[in-house]
Amino acid sequence: MNILITGVTGFIGRYTCNKILEEKNHLIVALIRPDTDKRRYIEFKNKGVICILGNLTDPGFIKTIFKKYTFDIVYHIAAIRGGRNFPKKEYYETNVNATKYIAQQCLLHNCKLIFCSSVGVFGAIPKELPPNEQTKRKDDNYYHFTKIEAEKELQKLVKEGLNLVIIRPSITYGIGDYGFPYNLIKLVDKGLMILPMRDIRINIVDIDTLASAFLKAAVVNLPSGQAYNIADRNPVSLEELVSFINYKLKNKKYPSWKKMPVLFFRVFNFIFKNIIKNELWKARIELISKSWYYDFTIAKKDLGITSHNTIPNFQYVIDWYKKD
Repeated sequence: MNILITGVTGFIGRYTCNKILEEKNHLIVALIRPDTDKRRYIEFKNKGVICILGNLTDPGFIKTIFKKYTFDIVYHIAAIRGGRNFPKKEYYETNVNATKYIAQQCLLHNCKLIFCSSVGVFGAIPKELPPNEQTKRKDDNYYHFTKIEAEKELQKLVKEGLNLVIIRPSITYGIGDYGFPYNLIKLVDKGLMILPMRDIRINIVDIDTLASAFLKAAVVNLPSGQAYNIADRNPVSLEELVSFINYKLKNKKYPSWKKMPVLFFRVFNFIFKNIIKNELWKARIELISKSWYYDFTIAKKDLGITSHNTIPNFQYVIDWYKKD
């Protein structure tokens, strides 16, 4: 197959592209932002990927790529992630408009588009658990707003004939990712992790499960416009995960006295939301003080993939952290 992929310099895109390369016999074109350090994509050039530098927010550039190459599958993974210090205009141009430009060309050239959205369309903390397609969208930060808007634009094109599959990953973990799971390990290691005095269940996802979802979406016949939440098999207790991490790091359970009343987290959430106005830290406070998990049933059925139990699967990330 001829494949176009965006976002190969990011954690999800890099892992997915390497999984595609394992299948052999594909022509792969990767679109990369012009100011990207060559060291971030040289590995793909060395493996035969055609790496083209250009601005995804330039519709003329996108049209040129689709005129030059014929694609069967397009993986659109590139995005500005939440919490980054970019103007709102740049967020919208990259996450919404660039998605629309790529989708329009997919429609014109009869390519199947696999779009990487986010469970963040339901908010950092969904209004109902687990969320489904009827669950109200929640634009509690600008990144989530742009993903909601991008999905709306894509669904308009589905009505015109676009062949689309939406993949919504939960927070992802794996070797090389320095996001929430890595920082959770770091906090536990330093003894700085504070737990709420109530049971919190969370639902992260192994990068290998996510990549499998992308690859299956390319070859399975699916209803156009269908969206799939991708997460580990079952929610895990945050307290159990913290204790698991501490045991693997220090061979003992995490101190049970390092807990605070829920009010403590509400105060800090208020401070970061209304006074400091820091979306990233507001989300971090919410992620460790409220439950968030997702229904993986439809993805398991339609895509034919299985996912892991976070415990004990998360151990390989802890092992990597210790060596990092």
